[in-house]
Formats: sequence, C-alpha cells, structure tokens
Amino acid sequence: MATVRIVITLKPGVLDAQGQAVHQGLRALGYETVSGVRVGKCIEITVPDQTARDDIDAMCERFLANPLIEEWRIERDQDRDGTGRSRVPVLPRSQGS
Repeated sequence: MATVRIVITLKPGVLDAQGQAVHQGLRALGYETVSGVRVGKCIEITVPDQTARDDIDAMCERFLANPLIEEWRIERDQDRDGTGRSRVPVLPRSQGS
C-alpha cells in the first residue's frame, strides 16, 4: 500500500478570501515580509502500490477538487525524503526561531 498526499489549492486568479484573511493577520502581527498567502487543503489517501496516477487524477477531478476553480498536486511516498516530509525545498529557519 502507498500513501498519497493530494494538495489542493485555488487556481491563480481565483479570489482566495481565506488567504487574504491569513495575510492580513500575519501583517497585523508584524510579519511585513509576507507578500501573499494561498490557503488550500491536503488530503492523504492509502491506495494499492500499483494505483495509476491517472486514477488519482480522476478522483480529484470527479470528487476531491472542483476543477473549475482548483488545481492539485499529487505526491506519492517516494516523493518524500524518508522522514515523511515532502522533498519540496523550504526556506531555512532564521536565527531567532
């Protein structure tokens, strides 16, 4: 079995009211360097190892996401670094954190 993570976000150009609210909150707390925020959802599903990416895309298109306003990214276990974390690079922590 494989764990698949599906990250769903609004398409660029679609109003993200939650993202705007989070952005305003961060600025109010003094985080002036944040220039934009997008809020989405993350869904993890467990499927047989041989499940095709096309099948997972179909799940997203038919049920998990709204393809008119949302886009998705699919990450399988092998897309991770062995710790369960995504291999997507992140910014280093600042000295004060």
